[in-house]
Amino acid sequence: MHQFEIERIIPLKIFGFDASFTNSALFMVIAATLITLFTLYAMRRRALIPSRLQSVAEISYEFVSNMVRDNVGTDGMKYFPLVFTLFMFVLALNMLGMVPYSFTVTSHIIVTFALAAFIFLGVTLLGFWKHGVKFLKFFVPEGVPFVMLPLLVVIEVISYLTRPLSLSVRLFANMMAGHTMLKVFGAFVVALGFLGGWAALGFMVAFTGLEILVAFLQAYVFAILTCIYLNDALHMHSH
Repeated sequence: MHQFEIERIIPLKIFGFDASFTNSALFMVIAATLITLFTLYAMRRRALIPSRLQSVAEISYEFVSNMVRDNVGTDGMKYFPLVFTLFMFVLALNMLGMVPYSFTVTSHIIVTFALAAFIFLGVTLLGFWKHGVKFLKFFVPEGVPFVMLPLLVVIEVISYLTRPLSLSVRLFANMMAGHTMLKVFGAFVVALGFLGGWAALGFMVAFTGLEILVAFLQAYVFAILTCIYLNDALHMHSH
């Protein structure tokens, strides 16, 4: 599975640590550059009657804006830039991975876990910053008999601590599994020859369309779960 291999482009060692610029880092830079160029170019005129590109930029802005407003509330809009950046970055990485001979950054657990751990730490610090020690009440369900509290508190803490793992594995597993399936059916197209390969090719085309949908959905799920975690930290509504 050569498509998942990380290759060093610029070998670099810093204090004994491997800090090489890899194909993974390159595609992250490409994604960030494309998002920046697209947003700046699409909104350069700020026309009252938007062009197609401006419409796409405005729709993506409104889409994330509504997501934050619906899940976090109006006071959560100050965190809109974070959620918008995460959504666009993950979406760009997922879509770049659909380009033949490219590299899917989100198919590596270390990348998705780093993003998830950043969100988890940020949200936890925000919770303590806003509520102080009272944020610990988040782990104590209301209206539960005192005898059941020790068990339920442990379950709540474990559930909370597994958030970065579930958030990262969901994105990584979906992207890796989808690309592996495409690779397998791509091999079938070649192996079955001119006559038999058409069925595999047809399935592969249909599966590619499904994979593009999954690429969008996974970026959406990543962003909406970030909103839910932000809501928990700001309002402690979940209990």
